[in-house]
Amino acid sequence: MHAMTDIPLAPRGRNTRSEELQTRLAEAIVSGRLKPGAPLDEAQIAAEFSVSRTPVREALRQLSSSGLVDIRPHRGAVVAKPDHDQLRDMFAVMGELEGVAAGLCAVKMDRAERAGLEELHRAMARLVHDGDLDAYSAANITFHVTIYRGSHNTYLAEMASATRRRLAPFRRAQFEGRDRLARSHHEHDQVVQAIQRGDAERAAAAMRDHIGLSARAWETIVALGPT
Repeated sequence: MHAMTDIPLAPRGRNTRSEELQTRLAEAIVSGRLKPGAPLDEAQIAAEFSVSRTPVREALRQLSSSGLVDIRPHRGAVVAKPDHDQLRDMFAVMGELEGVAAGLCAVKMDRAERAGLEELHRAMARLVHDGDLDAYSAANITFHVTIYRGSHNTYLAEMASATRRRLAPFRRAQFEGRDRLARSHHEHDQVVQAIQRGDAERAAAAMRDHIGLSARAWETIVALGPT
């Protein structure tokens, strides 16, 4: 398992330590530092974070309930690795949720929100030019969260954020494919243009297409097998 931090957790109560550890592990999974299928050894994690195994177990249980970790009886915990059909279903739901959000953005975003989205999109073009995978991946999260917020539908934003969190390790991995950064940005451009024109139908369709292409890009990079 790759090192996740050089700084031990602060000396706090057990529950708080477990919550902080849960956050650290989730960040490592979502950022791609811990890959799908990677083993999560309780003793190693406890040693790395200078804690006992009790908060580690609590953190892994919580991550399991959110879908980021699989806990297998008598075999330990691993970073979740859905099978092909499950992953395809998750991307399909993500596409519908983000499509609805983009459509709502086209009619509900105010002038300042539209300007912010445009500015972010231009900044991401520079990251594509530089080939900066890590920075683009981080900006991509901001882009999609901006779409959720711009929908002005809190419940939709919560659902989309939860699904994105589950899919995050797989969505980030697809950027490692050849020319995927440039193609992702071009797909974003279709979404942004439709939102700026107030074309809800086109914005929704462009976003669904974007998520669908992300799913297909992932399938060409990694052959998912049984955990």
